[in-house]
Amino acid sequence: MGKKMDTTYDPKAIEAKLYEEWCEKKFFHAEVDRSKRPFTTVMPPPNITGRLHMGHALDNTLQDILIRYKRMKGFHALWIPGTDHAAISTEVKVTNQLKEEGIDKKELGREKFLERTWQWKEEYAGTIEAQLKKLGVSCDWDRERFTMDAGCSKAVEEVFIRLYEKGYIYKGPRIINWCPVCKTSLSDAEVEHEEQEGSFWHIRYPITGTKEYLEIATTRPETMLGDTAIAVHPEDERYQHLIGKTALLPLVNKEIPIVGDAYVDREFGTGAVKITPAHDPNDFEVGKRHRLPEIHVMNDDATINEQGGIYAGLDRYEARKRIVKDLEEQGYLVKVVPHSHNVGTHDRCHTTVEPMIKQQWFVRMEELAKPAIEAVKNGELKFVPERFDKIYLHWLENIRDWCISRQIWWGHRIPAYYCQHCGKMVVSSKEPAVCEACGHTGFTQDEDTLDTWFSSALWPFSTMGWPEQTEDLDYFYPTDVLVTGYDIIFFWVIRMVFSGYAHTGVSPFHTVFIHGLVRDSQGRKMSKSLGNGIDPLEIIEEYGADALRMTLITGNAPGNDMRFYQEKVEASRNFANKVWNASRFILMNMEDKEIRTPDLQSLRTDDKWILRRCSQVTKEVTDNLDKFELGIALSKIYDFIWDEFCDWYIELAKYRIYHFEEDAKGANDALWTLREVLKRSLKLLHPYMPFVTEEIYRSVASQEESLMMSTWPEYEASWEFEKEAEILGRFQEIIRGVRNIRAEMNVPNSRKASVFVVSEDAEMRAGLETLKESAKMMASASDFVVCESRPDISEDAVSIVVPEATVYLPLEELIDFEQERQRLLKEQTRLQAEILRASNMLKNEKFISKAPQEKVQAEREKLETYRQMADQVAERLKGLEGR
Repeated sequence: MGKKMDTTYDPKAIEAKLYEEWCEKKFFHAEVDRSKRPFTTVMPPPNITGRLHMGHALDNTLQDILIRYKRMKGFHALWIPGTDHAAISTEVKVTNQLKEEGIDKKELGREKFLERTWQWKEEYAGTIEAQLKKLGVSCDWDRERFTMDAGCSKAVEEVFIRLYEKGYIYKGPRIINWCPVCKTSLSDAEVEHEEQEGSFWHIRYPITGTKEYLEIATTRPETMLGDTAIAVHPEDERYQHLIGKTALLPLVNKEIPIVGDAYVDREFGTGAVKITPAHDPNDFEVGKRHRLPEIHVMNDDATINEQGGIYAGLDRYEARKRIVKDLEEQGYLVKVVPHSHNVGTHDRCHTTVEPMIKQQWFVRMEELAKPAIEAVKNGELKFVPERFDKIYLHWLENIRDWCISRQIWWGHRIPAYYCQHCGKMVVSSKEPAVCEACGHTGFTQDEDTLDTWFSSALWPFSTMGWPEQTEDLDYFYPTDVLVTGYDIIFFWVIRMVFSGYAHTGVSPFHTVFIHGLVRDSQGRKMSKSLGNGIDPLEIIEEYGADALRMTLITGNAPGNDMRFYQEKVEASRNFANKVWNASRFILMNMEDKEIRTPDLQSLRTDDKWILRRCSQVTKEVTDNLDKFELGIALSKIYDFIWDEFCDWYIELAKYRIYHFEEDAKGANDALWTLREVLKRSLKLLHPYMPFVTEEIYRSVASQEESLMMSTWPEYEASWEFEKEAEILGRFQEIIRGVRNIRAEMNVPNSRKASVFVVSEDAEMRAGLETLKESAKMMASASDFVVCESRPDISEDAVSIVVPEATVYLPLEELIDFEQERQRLLKEQTRLQAEILRASNMLKNEKFISKAPQEKVQAEREKLETYRQMADQVAERLKGLEGR
């Protein structure tokens, strides 16, 4: 045997030590090995903007469970870790840090600012790595990557140039989402829509040369300063006569055309809409169709510019108030109607975005999206659970060109250069020496950087050396599974898939395993504003990493949110202690004993039962893990270890263990069985609770290098002891029945009574006989007698009816006859209700015709069992007559 186990389990004493040893021995590292089948996953890289939260803990625990399971299954498992530069978020963090020091970002300059940001990266990437190690993740730290390291940067540059040369990337003025606080463009995916209370302002636009006017409703009256038309539906009879005429733009006092466009919804509002091409994406398209001017009325900080006349310099919301006041005073305001609507906000700083026309870089998405759409439709890519493919497809099938340029300094700088003499643009990996157009030297690089997701979209293959055709890429790519939350399907998953097809010809993974959010105990999203966030490290510090991991997976179902309760963590810690104490008990009793492998057929009933259950649970758990049902698998492991192994089998085995000298073979068989089942149980539990299982396993199987490098257990057909399992099932019912009776009658454990089990089944009797001594301990019995017919005992004996057996407890001095009669009457009522229920089901033609035959047969068997038990109860009641 290995080293002795400590009296109590102390996570702090073992977790850091074990993790350091795993890393030193390179257990997580994977090199190309053509003799094995690879299993690969990449870590969704956490942003370097702070500490990890509970969502990260869940995401990485799920990945770690899968990678540990696959490693034990014999796969050459590789899990690549890394961090994301998180362009806008990190720039905001560093800018705020500088402000606190009294330093202005612009005065500092680009190069010095980037130096500070790299310092930030070193600090927080290191913090994140340390946190992940505390959680116990078994990723390959030798392969850790960063989205702005040299290799990833080379991949980004290569992709940009390739897409540009193929015509997929272009630069031009288009309407985009603009954040007035971060002063950068945003992609559609970076805009969150939140419900806000607002108003519809109804405004009169007079028709030029007439007394008519059009009533326009708008939620953003400040943008009317940039109106260049009014649109009505060309088939709207109310307004057909106005198409081609002009209207007077209130406050600005200039004429704008009235155009007919099918974009207008005749049924919504007044059926006439103002067109502001520079400040609304739909209006932008209408403007293009009718060649309308684009009047930009806002500065980058959302103040009104010089195009706004007397409102110039005002913040957009202050301008709104002044404009509404002036409209009212000049008689243009008809009414104000309260209106609740979705407003786009920046997902990072939560500022309301402004649609603006800007010169930006875009990726043409229509062609790139097609293979990604087809991948899900033809089954090359699947989501777990399947329902999330609808979100994926909806986004891709309605995708617009992707705005990839950002007006910030931190990020991959766009590889485009402009001749300082003639302005010619050249897209290149390095600054050109001479301008091909004018022959001059001297170029200026584009100031913009790329959207964060442009680089993270390449993560599955850029981390393996692409664009070089590396051995890693050939062996480990495409990866197998991506584990991520449902909140970034369109941010990241979609972009990885179309990028994979565009640059490698295949999907970067075959399965996307989606998990939900970790919410607080009230079901609320964890956030700083609510103050309900829970630091994973604090939980680990108090309860250990295993307890946190188990808590996050208990009851977890793919795609569903989960609630985090402190009580669940305590229960998980208690389970770790249970496993520790049970293991320690087994090992203590194996000290100084040579345990020999027995002949399986010679094992006792309870040995065979636990072996069979262990084998069955192994098969079920393996199936669950292969289907990504990680929460269900954990529930089965938990129930097996706590209930069947600890509370039943160990208790059953104690008599033989304590009487080793009297029955050496029986004790040897029990200890061998305990050891084998413990080893298998530890293996099943290991992916979920790696630390406590590893520490115990070192004492159980000291000859092996590590539990995490051991072989995953398999189903054993030779352990299918069906009859013994049936006998043990009856035994459990007997023990539970005896315990329940004693509890109902408040019989103290110190007061023993004989237990008589009557059964006509000889095999059942023989099996129960082998459990006699254990039964006496477990049922607080003075004797446990198994017989074919009712023994000559007092009629006062209380009875328990189980299928194929009747149990008698002669408790003359402990029982009240009337109390026993009432108990039997209660049992009779219960059995009669079950008989009625089963009978009605079997009389139901729909049930008989539609239910699976196994279910119908099961109900027939139940009915027969209930009738037998009811007959036995009736007989017992008859025996109590006159008492």
